[in-house]
Amino acid sequence: MSNWDDLRIFLAVARGESLSAAGRDLRMDPATVGRRIGRLEESMGAPLFAKSPQGYGLTEAGARLIEHAEAAEQALSLANEAVRGHSDGLSGQIRIGAPDGSANFLLPQVLAEISDENPDLDLQIVALPRVMNLSRREVDMAVTVSPPTAGRLLVQKVTDYHLHLAASADYLAQNPAITTLADLKGHRIIGYIPDMIFDKELDYLSDLGMTRVPLASNSVSVQFHWVRTGAGLGIVHDFAMPAAPDLRYVLRDKVHLTRSFYLVRHADDQRLERMNRFAAALSAGMRRELARLEGLT
Repeated sequence: MSNWDDLRIFLAVARGESLSAAGRDLRMDPATVGRRIGRLEESMGAPLFAKSPQGYGLTEAGARLIEHAEAAEQALSLANEAVRGHSDGLSGQIRIGAPDGSANFLLPQVLAEISDENPDLDLQIVALPRVMNLSRREVDMAVTVSPPTAGRLLVQKVTDYHLHLAASADYLAQNPAITTLADLKGHRIIGYIPDMIFDKELDYLSDLGMTRVPLASNSVSVQFHWVRTGAGLGIVHDFAMPAAPDLRYVLRDKVHLTRSFYLVRHADDQRLERMNRFAAALSAGMRRELARLEGLT
């Protein structure tokens, strides 16, 4: 029979897919993690992980155990919340995953405000240009640009946001005038690496019929800095424009994109008042800050 501490270590290895990743998460030496897993497997009478060049993958027995381990984790969270009661402030740690555009230009202000109101709360932003894996608990919740259709997830639309074609004032002064979409052919375009677009909602340039991207990155922040420093034209979030006062809209009446942000959570977390309160504060803060930033443009 395993205890919660055994299951906590098991979950860390399952989610990190390595002893070193689990050790970092648990603040434990990887060798100690390995010994604890070995002891757990011995007590269970079955191997829980299969090691491969890709890391530690769950065996059939491990896959059966993880559902019960996550249920125990959820039960412990509910028990802690019940004992502590619902104080005025939030505490503990919450990790949010987000595309790097919102992670760089929108969420920092929102989370700083929430932190001001909840000094015992530790907030983390994971900014990666890919879809976060909530099932492996990479993050507690994620901001996405399209709603996921698989998994036991709670999905809520937060708000719409807008994007336009933009360039620096210096770039526009030093290059041929742009008055029609056809004029774009004579200019250097900045955008995503086509085969690394992880969500169809980010395929901005195909809407303009552009297939060649002379300056490309999988990071919207890199694209933004290229545009800001006069390297070419690119699609820029309206909420990022105030961060670079030298940027100018290009063909604003002809190139106008609207996308949406969604907040995605584990379905079981809906039972946790703490997570519900944080999700409500995050959503309201995002809407408020987005309206402020877009209003500045």
